[in-house]
Parts: sequence; structure tokens; C-alpha cells
Amino acid sequence: MSAPKLEADALLAAAQNETGLADYGDDASFRTRFGLAVDHINSIGMDEAGQRAAAAACHWLLVSRLQLVGDRERYPIADEQIVRPLFATGQPRSGTTLLHALMSVDPNARSLRFWETMYPSPPPGLSDGGDDQRRGRADADWREINAKIPKWLLSHPYNDMLGDGLPEDERTWALDFRVMTPTAWWRVPMGMKIGGLPLDPRAQYAIHKMMLQQFQYARPGKYWVLKGFHGARLEALFETYPDASLIWTHRDPVQVIASRIMMAAELVEGMIGHVDLQQQAAIQLADARASMAAMMQAPMLGDPRIQHVRYTDFTADPVGTIRRFYEHSGVAWTAEAEAAMRHYLANNRGDRYGKFTYSPDVIGVDIEQLHREFAPFRKRFGIEIEQRK
Repeated sequence: MSAPKLEADALLAAAQNETGLADYGDDASFRTRFGLAVDHINSIGMDEAGQRAAAAACHWLLVSRLQLVGDRERYPIADEQIVRPLFATGQPRSGTTLLHALMSVDPNARSLRFWETMYPSPPPGLSDGGDDQRRGRADADWREINAKIPKWLLSHPYNDMLGDGLPEDERTWALDFRVMTPTAWWRVPMGMKIGGLPLDPRAQYAIHKMMLQQFQYARPGKYWVLKGFHGARLEALFETYPDASLIWTHRDPVQVIASRIMMAAELVEGMIGHVDLQQQAAIQLADARASMAAMMQAPMLGDPRIQHVRYTDFTADPVGTIRRFYEHSGVAWTAEAEAAMRHYLANNRGDRYGKFTYSPDVIGVDIEQLHREFAPFRKRFGIEIEQRK
């Protein structure tokens, strides 16, 4: 007997009843979008336990959304100015997480933290300090995630930061039901969903900015250092943050794809208990091809606010790369920032949970042909074919 289907209207009503709030900040399109997410969940055919987990995840995200919008009515959060944010971007598995982690230890910078994005209300600045109970809740969530998906620590050891970890900018869109990321849906046995939900870059950056304002409110002034996959949305990014600067790492596409496949496989296996490696290879290859083709056509690729960096140059000199990016962006480089970054590198080995291994063989296509296919991309960014053992 199949489990009862989730009903979008009932889930919306339950969140409104719990909070006493009814404004989602974008009611018409948001309700339609949420309905599509619920349709996707129902299409999976989960058992009753899976459906309950999905309903709980929906409730959590809906309540958080209502409270986020409600806070803007209670406090002058919308008056917060986001000044000269720094963004790191690039293909997945091209060094952007280490880049972001290093920038995040700059004492003059502020980064998104998982405990904030998971539990955004009330504004953290109203209860700032180490005793905010949301930190403990997010730590517990992350211990659960790490226990469920232990292999993720091999490819992404930063998960040991628990609730103080560094979410990608896409995590802010979980409240908008435009993405269904593992860090919002890990309790639901449905694998990973890439695409399929309506995208609107300007609306996505609007809620992103809402969350930056939420987490900046009533806190000391610092510049934001952020990370996400922004290459396909540059126009909307710079419309929202016209004084932003962006550092963009570029790596041999074949290595990017191979690494993506193995990390995605580990995530899916942890979430649902099994994985079809060939299916994941096809999904990640298709997504990488599409994103790199779009990148080559991006009209703002040469915008002076963007600094393009080769992955191999970054890994050879991480701190020097960031110093040059700061100089490019007109941001003061301090001895304190450099010392903090070097301390991080010395005390956070990338293989502290074991070696993450992958091979181009997992892609399942002719690798030499793939190298030829991506030759224009490599030429555009001065990338050599990466030889790995």
C-alpha cells in the first residue's frame, strides 16, 4: 500500500498555523513553486516514513521562510546595506571551498554559517554570542549528516565544522524552493535533484540579499566573503551587488567531472542506501557540459570586477592568490588576515579523514575525445590537461 501523498495546501496551512504568519514574501509564485516541489516528492514513491520525513523538511523550510519575512516587518532589516561583498565561484571541485574557507578566517570578514541559514530567525545579531541555542541544534544536525553520509568527509572535510560550517550561496535558495540541497533534505530518502524547479536569478539574489541583511543586522560592520556557483547568473549577481568582486577558479574539466561524479555518488548512496554510478556519471557529465558551454558564452565573462584564476595556480599559492584578489578588489590586505589563513592551512589538512580518490575512467566516455571537446575551454582560461596519479 502506497503512503498518502503530501498536499501542498495543507503543508502551507500548517506552517502558517504554527507561526501565526501568512506572508511568504512572494505569495503567488512561491506557492506555485512549492507545489512543484511537493509534486516531485510525491513522484518518488517513498514509503510512509519517507513521506513523513519529507513533510517535516517542508514544514521546517516553510516556517523558516515565514519567520524570515516576518522579521523584516518587526525590525528595519531591509535598511541594511551590503557593501562590497567578495564572491568565490567556479565549477564544483575546482578549489572554491578551500578558497572560501581561507577568506572566511579573515577577522575583518563575515561569512554565511550553516547554523544561521538552517535557523535564520530571529536575526543572530539580537542574540549574538556563543550561547545561541541554534548553534547547538545545527551542530546536532551536522553530526547526523556526517553519520548518515560518512564518505562525504573524504571529499569535503569542511563538514567537520558542523553548524559553524560554510554553506554555499545556493543554500539560501532552499527557503525559496528553487533548489533541493542535501543540507536541507538529508533526512528524506530521495537522492539529489539537479534542476527541474523554476529558476529566476533576480528573485534568487533577492532572497540571498534578504538573508545577508538578516545575518548582518545589529552586528559590527564587516565585508561579506561568499561562495556559490554564480557563473550562469552574472547579470543578476552584479545587478543585486554592483560593487561586488568575484574570484573565479578554472580547472581541467575532465578532472572536475570525475571528481563531481564520485562526490555525488557518495552523497546519493548515503541518502538512499544505494547508487547507480553510471546514472550519476551521465547526470554530472551532462550538467558540466551545459554549464561550461554557458560559461563560454557568458557576456560578462570579461567584466573587470571578475578575476580569473587557474586552479593549479591557486593550489600552488593559496594565500598569495587571495592577497592578489584583495588587491584587485581594493580590499585592504592585513597581516592578521594572512596569519589566520596560514594558520588554517597548517591545521586543516585536506586528507584528514582519508584520501578522496577518483579517476577519469568513471566518466564512462572516451577521455581523449573529452579532452578535445573541452580544448576551447582550456585555451580560453590557459588550463593544461591535469595529470593525476
